[in-house]
Amino acid sequence: MFKRYRSDIRCILDRDPAARNALEVILCYPGFRAVRSHRFAYYLHTHGFKLWARIVSQCCRFFTGIEIHPGAQIGDRVFIDHGMGVVIGETTVVGNDVTIYQGATLGGTGKDVGKRHPTIGNNVMISSGARVLGPINIGAYAKIGAGAVVLHDVPPHSTVVGVPGRVVKIAACPRSETGVPACTTNTDSSCDMLSSCPAVNGSPIVNKQDDSGIDLDQIHLPDPVELELAALKKRIEDLESKIK
Repeated sequence: MFKRYRSDIRCILDRDPAARNALEVILCYPGFRAVRSHRFAYYLHTHGFKLWARIVSQCCRFFTGIEIHPGAQIGDRVFIDHGMGVVIGETTVVGNDVTIYQGATLGGTGKDVGKRHPTIGNNVMISSGARVLGPINIGAYAKIGAGAVVLHDVPPHSTVVGVPGRVVKIAACPRSETGVPACTTNTDSSCDMLSSCPAVNGSPIVNKQDDSGIDLDQIHLPDPVELELAALKKRIEDLESKIK
């Protein structure tokens, strides 16, 4: 128990440069208090004290602005940064080393029964205002952009932006709205042989993730509209060259 308590503190110190020491985390971080309260509420929920579990979760909501249903499964080293407005539904499963920013919702669509909330893999980052809805799976090391509305499964190591959410990058390779590599009009799943590929020439749009760490970058997120326009421009140039 104490090992998990220390790991909950350490993950905040590692990911938030504003956190100066453990005492500050314990006293001043609502995300830490929400996660610790949830662990107690989850214990009550799984041992048949469901009403008391809801009372604990609602008290936590009152004091922190973070609502986590006591039935949700929260992994180790989960960091809810700032936290105000975060909602996590009953059948949600959150993996280890996940970072969730303010205003994010892990909820249902209102039409599902049973497992009706998302499953979040390890090392996922969910940006502020994102909505991840329904019994979908978010792969490990995925990144959900701010304000995105995600309604379908997300593969590992991918970046999702927009409404509805679209995968715009997988690992180091930006993707167009159709899911193909943005630097080619082919349907090949890999474009590493093209000299124009951002994954090859080191374009700033690419920010490779390090599997040994947690990627909290929220700047280098490709714009799907820009990628689509770039693909159209390249297609027009190819057609003009053929006409000439």
